[in-house]
Amino acid sequence: MADIIQENNYMVNDLATRGKQELSPGQIVSCKQTNNEFLFTCDNGVQLRLEVITDKILRFRYATEVGFAPDFSYAVPADLPRAALDFLEFREKPDHYRITTDRLICTIFKENLTTRVLDRSGTVLSADEKGFHWEHDDDTGNDIVKMSKQVQGGVHYYGLGDKPDNMNLRGKRFTNWGTDTYGYVKGSDPLYKNIPFYLELHQKIAHGIFFDNTFKASFDFAAERADVTSFWAQGGEMNYYFLYGPTLTEVTQEYTRLTCPPEMPPCGL
Repeated sequence: MADIIQENNYMVNDLATRGKQELSPGQIVSCKQTNNEFLFTCDNGVQLRLEVITDKILRFRYATEVGFAPDFSYAVPADLPRAALDFLEFREKPDHYRITTDRLICTIFKENLTTRVLDRSGTVLSADEKGFHWEHDDDTGNDIVKMSKQVQGGVHYYGLGDKPDNMNLRGKRFTNWGTDTYGYVKGSDPLYKNIPFYLELHQKIAHGIFFDNTFKASFDFAAERADVTSFWAQGGEMNYYFLYGPTLTEVTQEYTRLTCPPEMPPCGL
Protein backbone atom coordinates (compact mmCIF):
# COMPACT_ATOMS: atom_id res chain seq x y z
CA MET A 1 0.00 0.00 0.00
CA ALA A 2 2.82 2.41 0.87
CA ASP A 3 4.42 1.72 -2.51
CA ILE A 4 1.16 2.54 -4.31
CA ILE A 5 0.75 5.80 -2.35
CA GLN A 6 4.34 6.78 -3.08
CA GLU A 7 3.89 6.00 -6.79
CA ASN A 8 0.70 8.08 -6.92
CA ASN A 9 2.53 10.97 -5.23
CA TYR A 10 5.27 10.75 -7.86
CA MET A 11 2.62 10.87 -10.61
CA VAL A 12 0.89 13.90 -9.06
CA ASN A 13 4.19 15.72 -8.57
CA ASP A 14 5.24 14.89 -12.12
CA LEU A 15 1.99 16.30 -13.54
CA ALA A 16 2.40 19.44 -11.42
CA THR A 17 5.96 19.89 -12.63
CA ARG A 18 4.96 19.47 -16.27
CA GLY A 19 2.11 21.92 -15.76
CA LYS A 20 4.64 24.60 -14.76
CA GLN A 21 6.95 23.99 -17.70
CA GLU A 22 7.40 26.55 -20.43
CA LEU A 23 6.65 25.04 -23.81
CA SER A 24 8.03 26.20 -27.14
CA PRO A 25 7.47 25.53 -30.84
CA GLY A 26 9.33 22.68 -32.49
CA GLN A 27 10.86 22.60 -35.94
CA ILE A 28 8.88 23.78 -38.95
CA VAL A 29 7.81 20.83 -41.07
CA SER A 30 5.46 22.50 -43.56
CA CYS A 31 4.41 25.87 -44.95
CA LYS A 32 1.33 26.78 -46.95
CA GLN A 33 0.71 30.08 -48.73
CA THR A 34 -2.78 31.38 -49.49
CA ASN A 35 -2.57 34.79 -51.17
CA ASN A 36 -1.04 37.05 -48.51
CA GLU A 37 -1.34 34.52 -45.65
CA PHE A 38 1.31 31.98 -44.67
CA LEU A 39 0.69 29.03 -42.36
CA PHE A 40 3.76 27.47 -40.75
CA THR A 41 3.34 24.14 -38.91
CA CYS A 42 5.86 22.64 -36.49
CA ASP A 43 6.53 19.01 -35.65
CA ASN A 44 4.89 19.44 -32.22
CA GLY A 45 1.67 20.90 -33.64
CA VAL A 46 2.41 24.58 -33.00
CA GLN A 47 1.37 26.86 -35.85
CA LEU A 48 2.07 30.41 -36.93
CA ARG A 49 -0.36 32.17 -39.22
CA LEU A 50 1.46 35.19 -40.63
CA GLU A 51 -0.63 37.66 -42.60
CA VAL A 52 0.73 40.54 -44.65
CA ILE A 53 -1.92 43.22 -44.05
CA THR A 54 -0.06 45.95 -45.96
CA ASP A 55 3.53 46.47 -46.99
CA LYS A 56 4.06 47.97 -43.49
CA ILE A 57 1.82 45.83 -41.26
CA LEU A 58 2.37 42.15 -40.43
CA ARG A 59 0.12 40.05 -38.24
CA PHE A 60 1.54 37.16 -36.19
CA ARG A 61 -0.99 34.71 -34.79
CA TYR A 62 0.14 31.55 -32.96
CA ALA A 63 -1.67 28.38 -31.96
CA THR A 64 -0.60 25.48 -29.77
CA GLU A 65 -1.74 21.90 -30.30
CA VAL A 66 -5.27 23.06 -29.41
CA GLY A 67 -5.48 24.94 -32.72
CA PHE A 68 -6.80 28.37 -33.69
CA ALA A 69 -9.96 29.74 -32.09
CA PRO A 70 -12.49 31.60 -34.27
CA ASP A 71 -10.88 34.81 -35.45
CA PHE A 72 -12.41 37.72 -33.52
CA SER A 73 -11.19 41.10 -32.33
CA TYR A 74 -12.73 43.97 -30.39
CA ALA A 75 -10.13 46.32 -31.87
CA VAL A 76 -9.63 45.35 -35.51
CA PRO A 77 -12.73 45.27 -37.76
CA ALA A 78 -13.42 41.94 -39.41
CA ASP A 79 -14.00 43.74 -42.71
CA LEU A 80 -10.77 45.73 -42.51
CA PRO A 81 -9.86 46.50 -46.14
CA ARG A 82 -6.63 44.90 -47.32
CA ALA A 83 -4.52 47.15 -49.51
CA ALA A 84 -3.37 45.65 -52.77
CA LEU A 85 0.29 44.73 -52.46
CA ASP A 86 2.52 46.00 -55.27
CA PHE A 87 5.19 43.50 -54.30
CA LEU A 88 5.12 40.30 -52.24
CA GLU A 89 7.85 37.68 -52.51
CA PHE A 90 8.12 34.38 -50.67
CA ARG A 91 11.24 32.24 -50.70
CA GLU A 92 12.52 29.19 -48.88
CA LYS A 93 16.14 29.12 -47.75
CA PRO A 94 18.07 26.23 -46.14
CA ASP A 95 17.41 27.42 -42.56
CA HIS A 96 14.56 29.91 -42.91
CA TYR A 97 11.66 31.25 -44.94
CA ARG A 98 11.68 34.85 -46.16
CA ILE A 99 8.71 37.12 -46.91
CA THR A 100 9.46 40.44 -48.60
CA THR A 101 7.23 43.46 -49.23
CA ASP A 102 8.03 46.89 -50.62
CA ARG A 103 9.00 48.04 -47.12
CA LEU A 104 9.83 45.00 -45.00
CA ILE A 105 11.69 41.69 -44.92
CA CYS A 106 10.46 39.02 -42.50
CA THR A 107 12.42 35.84 -41.85
CA ILE A 108 10.94 32.79 -40.11
CA PHE A 109 13.56 30.36 -38.84
CA LYS A 110 12.84 26.69 -39.40
CA GLU A 111 14.52 25.42 -36.25
CA ASN A 112 12.22 27.02 -33.67
CA LEU A 113 9.70 29.32 -35.42
CA THR A 114 11.44 32.50 -34.25
CA THR A 115 11.08 35.54 -36.48
CA ARG A 116 13.00 38.67 -37.42
CA VAL A 117 11.79 41.79 -39.22
CA LEU A 118 14.09 44.11 -41.18
CA ASP A 119 13.58 47.12 -43.40
CA ARG A 120 14.54 46.88 -47.06
CA SER A 121 18.00 48.32 -46.34
CA GLY A 122 18.71 45.36 -44.06
CA THR A 123 18.39 47.17 -40.71
CA VAL A 124 17.03 44.83 -38.04
CA LEU A 125 13.85 46.33 -36.60
CA SER A 126 12.65 43.48 -34.39
CA ALA A 127 14.14 40.08 -33.58
CA ASP A 128 12.76 37.31 -31.38
CA GLU A 129 14.77 36.17 -28.41
CA LYS A 130 12.92 33.04 -27.32
CA GLY A 131 9.96 34.13 -29.40
CA PHE A 132 6.59 32.55 -28.78
CA HIS A 133 6.32 30.23 -25.79
CA TRP A 134 3.60 29.37 -23.31
CA GLU A 135 2.81 27.78 -19.97
CA HIS A 136 -0.39 26.04 -18.93
CA ASP A 137 -2.12 27.46 -15.87
CA ASP A 138 -3.87 24.68 -13.99
CA ASP A 139 -5.77 27.15 -11.82
CA THR A 140 -7.59 28.80 -14.73
CA GLY A 141 -7.24 26.16 -17.43
CA ASN A 142 -5.74 28.81 -19.73
CA ASP A 143 -2.43 28.99 -21.49
CA ILE A 144 -0.25 31.90 -20.41
CA VAL A 145 0.97 33.01 -23.83
CA LYS A 146 4.33 34.78 -24.00
CA MET A 147 6.56 36.58 -26.47
CA SER A 148 10.15 37.69 -25.86
CA LYS A 149 12.30 39.83 -28.13
CA GLN A 150 15.88 41.06 -28.22
CA VAL A 151 16.70 44.56 -27.01
CA GLN A 152 18.97 46.68 -29.18
CA GLY A 153 21.34 49.22 -27.66
CA GLY A 154 19.92 52.72 -27.26
CA VAL A 155 16.32 51.71 -27.89
CA HIS A 156 13.38 53.64 -26.38
CA TYR A 157 9.85 52.38 -25.63
CA TYR A 158 6.65 54.44 -25.44
CA GLY A 159 2.91 53.81 -25.09
CA LEU A 160 0.50 51.50 -23.22
CA GLY A 161 -2.05 54.17 -22.29
CA ASP A 162 -2.15 55.66 -18.77
CA LYS A 163 1.28 55.04 -17.23
CA PRO A 164 2.37 57.71 -14.71
CA ASP A 165 6.06 57.16 -15.28
CA ASN A 166 8.89 58.41 -17.46
CA MET A 167 7.97 58.85 -21.11
CA ASN A 168 10.61 56.27 -22.05
CA LEU A 169 9.38 53.02 -20.52
CA ARG A 170 12.67 51.15 -20.85
CA GLY A 171 13.73 49.38 -17.68
CA LYS A 172 10.18 49.14 -16.36
CA ARG A 173 7.45 46.49 -16.16
CA PHE A 174 3.74 47.29 -16.44
CA THR A 175 0.40 45.52 -16.11
CA ASN A 176 -2.47 46.22 -18.49
CA TRP A 177 -5.65 45.64 -16.52
CA GLY A 178 -8.23 48.39 -16.07
CA THR A 179 -8.14 49.39 -12.40
CA ASP A 180 -9.74 52.23 -10.43
CA THR A 181 -6.72 53.69 -8.64
CA TYR A 182 -7.85 56.80 -6.77
CA GLY A 183 -5.13 59.28 -5.84
CA TYR A 184 -2.44 57.53 -7.82
CA VAL A 185 1.16 58.76 -7.83
CA LYS A 186 4.12 58.32 -10.14
CA GLY A 187 4.82 54.63 -10.57
CA SER A 188 1.27 53.46 -9.72
CA ASP A 189 0.25 50.56 -11.92
CA PRO A 190 -2.18 49.49 -13.29
CA LEU A 191 -4.52 52.42 -13.93
CA TYR A 192 -7.72 53.19 -15.81
CA LYS A 193 -6.78 53.27 -19.47
CA ASN A 194 -4.82 50.30 -20.79
CA ILE A 195 -3.90 50.03 -24.45
CA PRO A 196 -1.73 47.00 -25.39
CA PHE A 197 0.17 48.98 -28.00
CA TYR A 198 3.70 50.31 -27.68
CA LEU A 199 6.17 52.07 -29.95
CA GLU A 200 9.85 51.25 -30.22
CA LEU A 201 12.39 53.82 -31.42
CA HIS A 202 15.93 52.85 -32.33
CA GLN A 203 18.35 55.13 -34.16
CA LYS A 204 15.46 57.32 -35.38
CA ILE A 205 13.63 54.32 -36.90
CA ALA A 206 10.32 53.40 -35.28
CA HIS A 207 7.89 50.52 -35.28
CA GLY A 208 4.97 49.50 -33.10
CA ILE A 209 3.62 46.32 -31.53
CA PHE A 210 -0.11 45.91 -30.96
CA PHE A 211 -0.90 42.88 -28.76
CA ASP A 212 -4.51 42.08 -29.64
CA ASN A 213 -5.46 40.18 -26.49
CA THR A 214 -8.08 41.21 -23.90
CA PHE A 215 -6.81 39.06 -21.03
CA LYS A 216 -4.76 40.58 -18.21
CA ALA A 217 -1.41 41.34 -19.82
CA SER A 218 2.08 42.36 -18.76
CA PHE A 219 4.86 44.18 -20.59
CA ASP A 220 8.49 44.04 -19.53
CA PHE A 221 10.74 46.57 -21.25
CA ALA A 222 14.16 45.17 -20.34
CA ALA A 223 13.34 45.30 -16.62
CA GLU A 224 14.07 41.70 -15.64
CA ARG A 225 16.81 41.21 -18.22
CA ALA A 226 18.54 44.16 -19.83
CA ASP A 227 18.76 42.43 -23.21
CA VAL A 228 15.17 41.10 -23.43
CA THR A 229 11.78 42.76 -23.72
CA SER A 230 8.65 40.65 -23.44
CA PHE A 231 4.88 40.68 -23.20
CA TRP A 232 2.43 38.02 -22.10
CA ALA A 233 -1.22 37.44 -21.23
CA GLN A 234 -3.06 35.17 -18.79
CA GLY A 235 -5.08 33.53 -21.56
CA GLY A 236 -6.23 33.88 -25.13
CA GLU A 237 -3.89 33.83 -28.11
CA MET A 238 -0.48 35.21 -28.88
CA ASN A 239 -1.81 37.49 -31.58
CA TYR A 240 0.08 40.68 -32.36
CA TYR A 241 0.66 43.15 -35.18
CA PHE A 242 3.98 44.62 -36.24
CA LEU A 243 3.57 48.16 -37.62
CA TYR A 244 6.42 49.93 -39.40
CA GLY A 245 6.98 53.69 -39.49
CA PRO A 246 9.72 54.58 -39.99
CA THR A 247 8.75 57.68 -37.94
CA LEU A 248 6.76 57.63 -34.71
CA THR A 249 4.02 59.64 -36.37
CA GLU A 250 3.73 57.13 -39.21
CA VAL A 251 3.55 54.22 -36.75
CA THR A 252 0.64 55.95 -35.03
CA GLN A 253 -1.03 56.51 -38.39
CA GLU A 254 -0.68 52.80 -39.24
CA TYR A 255 -2.15 51.85 -35.86
CA THR A 256 -5.09 54.20 -36.44
CA ARG A 257 -5.57 52.73 -39.90
CA LEU A 258 -5.60 49.22 -38.39
CA THR A 259 -7.99 49.87 -35.51
CA CYS A 260 -9.92 52.67 -37.29
CA PRO A 261 -10.25 56.28 -36.08
CA PRO A 262 -13.06 57.19 -33.63
CA GLU A 263 -16.24 58.58 -35.03
CA MET A 264 -16.60 62.35 -35.05
CA PRO A 265 -18.62 63.58 -32.05
CA PRO A 266 -21.97 65.24 -32.77
CA CYS A 267 -21.76 68.90 -33.60
CA GLY A 268 -23.16 71.41 -31.13
CA LEU A 269 -26.27 73.33 -32.14
